[in-house]
Amino acid sequence: QVQVVESGGGLVQAGGSLRLSCAASGRTFANYVMGWFRQAPGKEDEFVGVISASGASAEYADIVKGRFTISRDNAKNTVYLQMNSLKPEDTAVYYCAAGGSFSPRRVDYTAWGQGTQVTVSS
Repeated sequence: QVQVVESGGGLVQAGGSLRLSCAASGRTFANYVMGWFRQAPGKEDEFVGVISASGASAEYADIVKGRFTISRDNAKNTVYLQMNSLKPEDTAVYYCAAGGSFSPRRVDYTAWGQGTQVTVSS
């Protein structure tokens, strides 16, 4: 199966920006839908956004819509999460995942990265 690893997390002040990267293995990367999820301490894992295999379509959770953008470069086997206007409530571990369908549900993804910490200070 495809393997993914996230990077780019860190500490940023409220209102700032970060770009997360998700590097994937395998020659079939371009066939996978790629999703982003996040989990804050003591909270349930939540959907952030998803991008189609081709990169032509993306959807976002309402809580990040207008601030976050997902893109992908299939030639580099990489998907990105650009996060702007960050808020303290965005603090979480962010996970990249590969799946076979365009979905906001965790069960539709089969390969998960280890996560990268994003901390937003007020």
